[in-house]
Amino acid sequence: MTDNNAKPGHLARRFQQIAVAVFHAEVEAAGHDLTPVQYAALTTVRDYPAIDQATLAGLIAYDRTTITGVVDRLAQKGLLLRQANSRDRRVRELQITEEGRRILDGIEPAVEAAQRNMLRGLTADEADQLLRLLRKAIAAGNELSRAPMRDASADAAKAE
Repeated sequence: MTDNNAKPGHLARRFQQIAVAVFHAEVEAAGHDLTPVQYAALTTVRDYPAIDQATLAGLIAYDRTTITGVVDRLAQKGLLLRQANSRDRRVRELQITEEGRRILDGIEPAVEAAQRNMLRGLTADEADQLLRLLRKAIAAGNELSRAPMRDASADAAKAE
């Protein structure tokens, strides 16, 4: 008999299910309508003004095809603007709107509560250790992903 609880893939999938459920519950209770991926995209666009969609996808480890739908939904909600790049009209630069900034300011307490809730049952030291080990495992396997995470400095160097 196989014990799925001894398999990291099963545990990672299960923790992802819990993390998404907790995020949605906290965010909805605070009166907001954002998914974890939309939140990651919006915070990244805020932190990297005029970022293009391909770079955004790399920074949040999301595939280029699917990021288009995420950006579409954020634009429909009035949280992002897409503008043609002045040097290459095929490239769409993303900007957060004032409404997007307002939403991020309002949602942050709920996101922080969700992060705490995801780690409940762990001591502070155990939570730190879990995060350290997750970062280590993710770094070691990053290139195996369909959508590897990219470093912002590497993307900036490529653009030059």
